[in-house]
Amino acid sequence: MLLELKNIFKWVTIGGNRIFLLKDINLQVQEGEFISIMGPSGSGKSTLLNVIGMLDGFDEGGYQFLHEEVHKIKEKQRSQLYKQYIGFVFQQYHLIDELTVYENIETPLLYQDVKSSERKAMVADMLDRFNIVGKKDLFPTQLSGGQQQLVGIARALIAKPRLILADEPTGNLNSKQGEEIMELFKQLNNEGVTIIQVTHSEKNAAYASRTIHLLDGRIENTIHN
Repeated sequence: MLLELKNIFKWVTIGGNRIFLLKDINLQVQEGEFISIMGPSGSGKSTLLNVIGMLDGFDEGGYQFLHEEVHKIKEKQRSQLYKQYIGFVFQQYHLIDELTVYENIETPLLYQDVKSSERKAMVADMLDRFNIVGKKDLFPTQLSGGQQQLVGIARALIAKPRLILADEPTGNLNSKQGEEIMELFKQLNNEGVTIIQVTHSEKNAAYASRTIHLLDGRIENTIHN
């Protein structure tokens, strides 16, 4: 088992009232799964993804990731855990505008004290895999949306994560680019990477082996594709 959420509640208090963002979430994810999370705006999709990615805490419940009790370990250990095992892909790409494509892809390795020669080889490998060798010295603003998202995925993958979390990864792309990104996810999943994506597209959701529907912070149902 890669991760398990047990009875997770998350809320904010506004004017003395609790507004629940997540309600009693129970979820088990096995290594190698591909899961889609769907639901209307405000149903808690991104919040759930951020809790899984350890970017957000929660108020009640338990979270186990690779046998570590996430809610019981210190912030520093938590951040080591997600930097080592989790790669993030965002709708807005989140690339650093001041860095070249090469430097953007290399960034996660700098957190992991990877030797310079090894970094070079790993980045070269990614540039090659995504056919963006010719773009390595360009800055994000010089790329199309599809190319920026490829760089974002290359950056997410460089540290060989066990889990990729993708929040509307094709949200800003045209349908052809979107399809290429989904095919890429499928291929990565076939290679053993676990993927959890938030999407509003039925077509994209269908790439996964199961789809979790959220409504008002609860898991409404799960559909096996």
